[in-house]
Amino acid sequence: MPIFQNADQIQPPRAIQRRRGPRTRAGRAGLLLISVLLLIPLTLPAACGDGEGDTEDQAAATATDEVGIEETEPTAEGDQAADRGAGDEAPDSLVLMTHDSFALSEGTLTSFEEQTGIHVQVLQAGDAGAMLNQAILTKDNPVADIIFGVDNTFLSRALEADLFVPYESELLDAVPEDLRLDAENRVTPIDFGYVSLNYDKSALGGQGQPLVPEKLAELTSPEYRGMLVVENPATSSPGLAFLLATIAEFGEEGEYTWQDYWAELVANDVLVAGGWEEAYYSHFTAAGGGDRPLVVSYASSPAAEVIFAEEELEEAPTGVITDGSFRQIEFAGILSGTEKEQAARDFIDFMLSLEFQEDIPLNMFVFPANENAELPPEFVQYAALPSEPLTLDIVDIEANREEWIEEWAGIVLD
Repeated sequence: MPIFQNADQIQPPRAIQRRRGPRTRAGRAGLLLISVLLLIPLTLPAACGDGEGDTEDQAAATATDEVGIEETEPTAEGDQAADRGAGDEAPDSLVLMTHDSFALSEGTLTSFEEQTGIHVQVLQAGDAGAMLNQAILTKDNPVADIIFGVDNTFLSRALEADLFVPYESELLDAVPEDLRLDAENRVTPIDFGYVSLNYDKSALGGQGQPLVPEKLAELTSPEYRGMLVVENPATSSPGLAFLLATIAEFGEEGEYTWQDYWAELVANDVLVAGGWEEAYYSHFTAAGGGDRPLVVSYASSPAAEVIFAEEELEEAPTGVITDGSFRQIEFAGILSGTEKEQAARDFIDFMLSLEFQEDIPLNMFVFPANENAELPPEFVQYAALPSEPLTLDIVDIEANREEWIEEWAGIVLD
């Protein structure tokens, strides 16, 4: 049986939560529990981030963080917006609802304001699941004009809730077709990333050490016993993505299914952490001084390790196993009920512009959706780009997510 620690303490960071780099300020925390997955109304709309529960921060109505984003807390400004309706605000302002991991360079939103005269007010509303939950619960009296951060694991729910006004940006032609999952253009792809296995280069592949595994199936081999730490899919975005990757890889029918794979991982002493931060910084040997040289993380993690290293590095200390990588795509959409539809369209266009897109990688540690955007050298050199990422149909994810998580828990945690 696997060791299971502190699942109720840490909400996982999404791929973009790598932006602040190792050991920097954690965001607001909470749990994306199965109740959120079931769309049970929340008593508080915030509360899901990548840190260890600093809910006292919710007393602040507006804050400015180190990347220069004006953040509006859902407990204060959000309630006021709900009372008056998003469309009743000043015509020179726009409210963007997003998750707690949203980050840009100082001056990027200012540039949009200088170009258009429209001030963007950022309303951070927890992790992607909690954010979407809030948007659905307030759809008849929306607290924002645009939402950003709904990914393909929750997209079907968002579309079924009829949250969006369709809009096809002229810049959408620069976005590859395989990122455009909604034929009606109710949402616009903004970025994408990969949940991937990371390994400690100092512990694997050297003389007298086990080889670096190349396939997911190899992780059940006795030579990797006690080496892997994963995140709980009920409380973790990368944990859910990794579960979906195993379902896509091994399937639900046949002689060997994803259930069989997880049973073998359990027999091989897999460790389950509550979230990415705990897995990476407490148990992964390359980052936290733990005893696990294999961790579920991101294809961009090596780049972040180099960029935020205390001393200059010539090589990333971690590597990426690209087999079994699951692609996450993040979307933006104009919320129905806004009275600022044209301003919202302008901001969608801005989000697809090269200025915004080229600001994404080193702030949110994901890849820009606009294929004309130039990647920074650090990304080109150190971030992995899996050639054959795993995906699942968004409708299948929505229909089966709860059942899959419950079945996983029965195999892994019981």
